[in-house]
Amino acid sequence: MQDLWSPVADGQVASAPVAPAEPQDPLLFAPHAEPQDSALPASAPPPAVTPRPAEPAPDTTAPPSPSAPPLAAAAPPSLSAIDYVGSGPPTYDPEPTALPAADPEGLEELVADTVLDGARYGACTLRAVSLRGDSARYRGEPRRDALLTARFGAGEQALVLVAMATGVRGTPGAHLAAAEACRWIGRAVGRSHHRLVEDIRAARRGDLKSGLHRLMDRSLGKLRASAAEQGIDPEEYTASVRCLLMPADPDCRTRVFFGVGDGGLFRLRDGAWQDIEPQVSTADTAGGSVVGFGSPPAKTFAETPEGDRLTMDFGIPTPPSPYEPAPEPPREPFRFRASVARPGDALVMCTAGLAEPLRGEAALCAYLARRWSGRTPPGLAAFLADAQVRVKGYADDRTVAGVWEA
Repeated sequence: MQDLWSPVADGQVASAPVAPAEPQDPLLFAPHAEPQDSALPASAPPPAVTPRPAEPAPDTTAPPSPSAPPLAAAAPPSLSAIDYVGSGPPTYDPEPTALPAADPEGLEELVADTVLDGARYGACTLRAVSLRGDSARYRGEPRRDALLTARFGAGEQALVLVAMATGVRGTPGAHLAAAEACRWIGRAVGRSHHRLVEDIRAARRGDLKSGLHRLMDRSLGKLRASAAEQGIDPEEYTASVRCLLMPADPDCRTRVFFGVGDGGLFRLRDGAWQDIEPQVSTADTAGGSVVGFGSPPAKTFAETPEGDRLTMDFGIPTPPSPYEPAPEPPREPFRFRASVARPGDALVMCTAGLAEPLRGEAALCAYLARRWSGRTPPGLAAFLADAQVRVKGYADDRTVAGVWEA
């Protein structure tokens, strides 16, 4: 996939036509008339009757039209035949073991072990799945990953959103925070989808980046406010979020990614993986002011209201100053990429549960490259089977969305 506005360095990293069935000649299966037995004298013994095999029923199926063309469409990949790749079998059982504990007064908070979705709009086909990791399945913990797929608008003016989030490990409400983050993002994108479609079509990269940056900041701000209302530490009730925007217009092949936190963005082109995760600098993680986001960086040294410097900053921790509020914890950097797809590309966005084994296990990269290359996307069941091929040492939840370009 080639960037629309600026060149981006890529990172490391049909089956045969089915012939029509030959028509069967109805004459071969037509019943023939049985001869009538002649009358026999009463005194004569009955003749021996040789058993005759039953006649086949006449074939009433109309033969296919000779003018019908053969099926030329390539069949989608079959179901995955392997359970794992790598040095050996994973520690945990491949199937779910324990269900998460349920509160009778909070059944709406339960999440399914696996969520699977798909669609086809414009020139692309979407597949998306979110599933519990081996560790959570064994321990009876809820899936910390959340997945939201939505279409806003109709026809060629529609906008497709895929949002996925991962809650903080080891916190009781991690799955709730992830789901709430996806909902806030979905609401914000839905309310602005007309403007977003216009900006994507017109290639307004600057407007898209700044607008989506503010949208993400406000959504996560509402998540922090929700944590405060519940009396929860905002640093525990948060999530890593990754989103993909795709116009339904078949003439627009621009795909827009944005998010915060860990995960992966990959492109499969000509059978080879490319890691196209947007890179961020240390200035993006803390201190640097961004238009419409956060507050200006803290001063290098503390000052009194009169402007007197209390101490120089030699990198030595100092007691908190009554004139300077405690600094906020650094926020995750905002990641953004807008690029134009080529026919035959497959774009893969995923949470850290799949991004880490993709970057760390060459056998998984090779296997999924074979399975997902080409213009024929896998069916839903095949995509689920591929997404849950396991690797020893990686047992987290996995959420992945794949977009195949026709």
